[in-house]
Amino acid sequence: MAARHNFFVPETITHAMTNISFTVNGQPRTVTVAPWVSLLDALREHLHLTGTKKGCDHGQCGACTVLCEDKRILSCLTLAVMKNGRSITTIEGIADGEKLHPLQQAFIDHDAFQCGYCTPGQLCSAIGMLHEGKARTREEVKELMSGNLCRCGANVGIIDAIMQVKETYSHE
Repeated sequence: MAARHNFFVPETITHAMTNISFTVNGQPRTVTVAPWVSLLDALREHLHLTGTKKGCDHGQCGACTVLCEDKRILSCLTLAVMKNGRSITTIEGIADGEKLHPLQQAFIDHDAFQCGYCTPGQLCSAIGMLHEGKARTREEVKELMSGNLCRCGANVGIIDAIMQVKETYSHE
């Protein structure tokens, strides 16, 4: 006869779940998560927005970059509860319907991706960087994008794409 295991789940854990309401890609959304759930996991596992990638899960690669009120953040290092009431934009929300965001088109024009795994984080980070308005030169763009790694080596195309859009970008 197989052994039976009865695991005790403390009541405090089952009551620790919390509702988080925020706007994601222009849509009001509510999720119920434990307080220790990252924004990345809330987006991927609870809202099924899998465009945001889990790379290192330690904030070192930038694959999980999303925008929170137009500022780039690492969603793997951000607790979902910290963004209650805020506006989040993921890669799924940067295009305007069928019309690509100018950076998406520039990435295509400059062959700024190979495997594509880092591309969502690269795009969100670049949009956030453009909103910051700090990058004036190619070297500054390279420095400000250094937190987003491309292991395939498409960095030149990525910087070329950003430089193309930087000159004409307005961030309403």
